[in-house]
Amino acid sequence: MEQYGKILLLAMPVFLALVLFEKWYGWQRGRDTLRTMDTISSLSSGVTNVVKDVLQISVSILSYGWMLKHLALVQLPSTFWMYAVAFLVLDFQGYWIHRLSHEINLFWNKHLIHHSSEDYNLACALRQSISSFVNLFTFFLLPAAVLGVPTSVIAVAVPIHLFAQFWYHTEHIRTMGFLERIIVTPAHHRVHHAINPEYMDKNYSQIFIFWDKLFGTFQAERPDVPPVYGITRPVRTWNPIKINFQHLWLLAQDAWRARRWWDKLRLWVMPTGWRPADVAARYPVQKIEDVYHFEKYEPRNTQRMKVWAWVQFSATILLVFYFFGNLVRIGSPGIFWYGGFVLLGVYSFTELMDRNPAALAWEALKNGIGLFWVFRAGDWFGMGEVLPWALPVLVAYFVLATLVTAWLLWVDLLPEARGAQGLRWTW
Repeated sequence: MEQYGKILLLAMPVFLALVLFEKWYGWQRGRDTLRTMDTISSLSSGVTNVVKDVLQISVSILSYGWMLKHLALVQLPSTFWMYAVAFLVLDFQGYWIHRLSHEINLFWNKHLIHHSSEDYNLACALRQSISSFVNLFTFFLLPAAVLGVPTSVIAVAVPIHLFAQFWYHTEHIRTMGFLERIIVTPAHHRVHHAINPEYMDKNYSQIFIFWDKLFGTFQAERPDVPPVYGITRPVRTWNPIKINFQHLWLLAQDAWRARRWWDKLRLWVMPTGWRPADVAARYPVQKIEDVYHFEKYEPRNTQRMKVWAWVQFSATILLVFYFFGNLVRIGSPGIFWYGGFVLLGVYSFTELMDRNPAALAWEALKNGIGLFWVFRAGDWFGMGEVLPWALPVLVAYFVLATLVTAWLLWVDLLPEARGAQGLRWTW
């Protein structure tokens, strides 16, 4: 946990800098691929994912350590080739987990967040799941266990394999020559993120593209078919926590509403998108039929609303940096309270981005908890010992954030509501 937090302390500024560089590059080239609110939503999703991962809120049905202990037939020497084998096996596992996440209703819930952006850029690479609590697919690492690859080697290879999937989420690199035949490139992955009928359910590979060619799921990007991004059942929200559980909620509702018990049971393992016929007829859901003519999600937000969203995200990032750098100091159960506070903050300000008046209640709750904690404990998870000046700043932020949120709702949303049908409240 502590080691992973230190890795993220180094990785997060690099990812953020690359996202900002892509934004600048797009401006320079006259082809900006990052919309403000979509970008903040993507970055916020990345925050929720790394907080969840650091807290290790998941269990593995079958551990790699158990497989290694009981199934190893040989012991590879500790050389470069051991790491190469580990990386290759991880990529094989990644292909099949990725593919199953697209093909089975229940597993799609944990992957939907990654495809939920209707843009394609480095920021959307950070849209990662917090809804996966059980790891069912460790058995795909069987080849590594049989070859005796130590757990420590797998532990080193996993973050490298994960971070190596970041760079190809961009529209600014078109093709890469002979590398298109070997590794996953931006062109390959643009196909994967597209909802065009020609591109759906293709290119599941994560590092080496030959898995798709081997298992029959490869599709090259076609110059006559420009990719259109998103998911066919659009999420229509910037709130990454809501996005993480939207599909699961739909499945639960469908299971409850289905008349046949067989449909209630098989719904979860049917191909992604399958719904009982009687439920689909009575409770239709929005689906994009014409991918070339649909309106991207973009609530009408003022410039001050966008600036405030950046301020809120920046404050959240600073809190997360302190969190990851002081996991031992905070200790347990403090780290879980802190992680929950961060998630509540993300939920709150992304609700405001959605122009939901309930954002004020969430913001007041978050800041009320923050003030209560500071005055009750006389500190903020040990921050006063490290940065004494930070406590009054933190208190001022909690007060100011509530007031600014209320002001923005008053000046930006209420005037519009008076001339329209009213505001839509969702919790």
